[in-house]
Amino acid sequence: MKDKRMTIYQMTTTALMTAVLCVLGPISVPIGAVPVSFTMVAVYFAVYVLGAKYATISTLLYLVIGSIGLPVFSGYEGGLAKLAGPTGGYLIGFAVIAVIAGIIIDHFGGKIGWSIVGMVLGLAVCYLLGTIWFVVQSGYTVQAALTACVYPFLVFDAVKIVFAAVVGPMLRTQLQKAHLLPAR
Repeated sequence: MKDKRMTIYQMTTTALMTAVLCVLGPISVPIGAVPVSFTMVAVYFAVYVLGAKYATISTLLYLVIGSIGLPVFSGYEGGLAKLAGPTGGYLIGFAVIAVIAGIIIDHFGGKIGWSIVGMVLGLAVCYLLGTIWFVVQSGYTVQAALTACVYPFLVFDAVKIVFAAVVGPMLRTQLQKAHLLPAR
């Protein structure tokens, strides 16, 4: 029977990617109700470096760290109120992105076309969850929420996806060449 516990290596790389999320997450550009942040790029990189399972754990750890009050969310904010507030659904959606994009990227070996499909599907579910939560919390109509929280970000998120699809595999390859990651 295979041991299901995390190895020290897995714990370390997961913790390091959580730290990357915590460093990149607060950096944002406020353009409306939801800021443009680098968190999503960090989640995509976590998927390439860690795979679906450990990228999801890393993202969940990031959310826990933020929920206890450390300023790791966009705009250097933190706390349970931020997670439960109007934009909290988008934050929770980052874990969904890690699961969906991770499964597809893992399954198809990081091929760029499939990687983009996985990231787009993960983002679509993140948008869905986030928008539903935003509507419930803010009282906006669905159309008003989409106008405030989704439409302005489509171009930015498309750029992030293409960037991650190109750089993510290169990052993984370089870490493997440096013997910092095992080959998959």
